[in-house]
Amino acid sequence: MNDWRPIEVLLVEDDQGDILLTKEAFDLNKVRNRLHVVNDGEQAMAFLRREDGYADVPRPDLMLLDLNLPRMDGMEVLEAVKADSELRTIPVVILTTSEAEEDIIRSYRLHANAYVSKPVDFEQFIRVVRQIDDFFVTVVKLPSHHDGGT
Repeated sequence: MNDWRPIEVLLVEDDQGDILLTKEAFDLNKVRNRLHVVNDGEQAMAFLRREDGYADVPRPDLMLLDLNLPRMDGMEVLEAVKADSELRTIPVVILTTSEAEEDIIRSYRLHANAYVSKPVDFEQFIRVVRQIDDFFVTVVKLPSHHDGGT
């Protein structure tokens, strides 16, 4: 039996330039993943809970979460995900421009799995996303999904 399946990655990002850079970094890395993108915190929660037009989406294996989002910010999303018994096992990497110490501390207090500041340099940004991808896809063992099926 072949257990191969793509790694499902949810990118929660409202900056179109950063979305394109992240997609490019994933494409360049050519690993077995599928990148799904939502543009604000409310869409992220709908995606994760498979509501509002997201009924058929896969459960993410990894979430890349920006902090500065419209409608529901990244901290609120992180808090909601980690408070939800169905969602809390999804690894969440904060990928943001903020280097504020209070954001870093608060993210870890809310159980983020990693906090990464987005480099402004294109090549470094690509490298950072590829390293996140390498780590969570190649190094870390993620649980296989056995949804209860309702």
